[in-house]
Amino acid sequence: MTQSTSEFEERPTDVTAESAHIGSGGDFVDGSVDGSGGGSVGGPVGRRPNPLVEEVSLLLLAVMFYTRIRTPKWVGYSDDRMNRATRHFPVIGWLTGVVVAGVLWVTQLILPLPVAVVLGLAVGVLVTGGFHEDGFADVCDGFGGGATTQRTLDIMKDSRLGVFAVLGLVLLFALKITALSALLADGLWAGLVAIVFAHVLSRWCVVTIIFRGTYARPLGPSKARAVAHALPVSAVVVATCWLIPFAGLAWWHPWWLLAIPAGFLVRLLLGHWFTRRLGGYTGDCLGATQQIIEIVTIVVCLGLAGVGL
Repeated sequence: MTQSTSEFEERPTDVTAESAHIGSGGDFVDGSVDGSGGGSVGGPVGRRPNPLVEEVSLLLLAVMFYTRIRTPKWVGYSDDRMNRATRHFPVIGWLTGVVVAGVLWVTQLILPLPVAVVLGLAVGVLVTGGFHEDGFADVCDGFGGGATTQRTLDIMKDSRLGVFAVLGLVLLFALKITALSALLADGLWAGLVAIVFAHVLSRWCVVTIIFRGTYARPLGPSKARAVAHALPVSAVVVATCWLIPFAGLAWWHPWWLLAIPAGFLVRLLLGHWFTRRLGGYTGDCLGATQQIIEIVTIVVCLGLAGVGL
């Protein structure tokens, strides 16, 4: 829960040395410091950018914001553009999932499977900067120790690590390591696909929370508003398109597609829980949702594989 990884709502929009460090470590080139979304890509201010170039820029902006991967300097930042870039959040799942699966596949050639799993998970944390794990830890602390809405929000804002956060992270990673080790032992390639599937599906569920939910915190002038404003239906459609490749599971492991309704059911329960406790969601809630649905997807696939499906 350090400030360097921070929560979604902690990312400043100011074009400063600090903001250039946050997320990927890439440079924020802000065409609109006031968050009005007036930045431009590949042309003078006021000229409408090429739609394809703009879409690629939004995708790279999502990579810049949600990972530690460096992106080109021409990828402009503004609150409005970051909000629109959220529709590509499942791409981060593809990117992180493929990296984790790739590292795991290489390392399992020379190391015991559980060691390879730990190394794969460690690389995944490096890619994202522990972004979502930080949110999960904050939610464990806040919801575990907060008796009122304001107290819960205050605890989640605190950068110190509490006992609920420690217990939550230990149990989360213990479950990830054991479940992935068992799933990969049952079938290596199927397990690797399940890892990518879990990363993409969990981030798609996060997009649906932003689409339907209400942001629970008041917005300060230096806080990123990417997750504080509702998304249009078109954003959910684009995000859903990134799930389409997994339709191939219908011919390989069709029952594994049950992970989609299972994950979405968990997303509905979490959304209801956040609304009841906080009146809406925060960036920490989104990070926790991603982590929880990721492991739910893996466990569902493991359970189905265990009964031969």
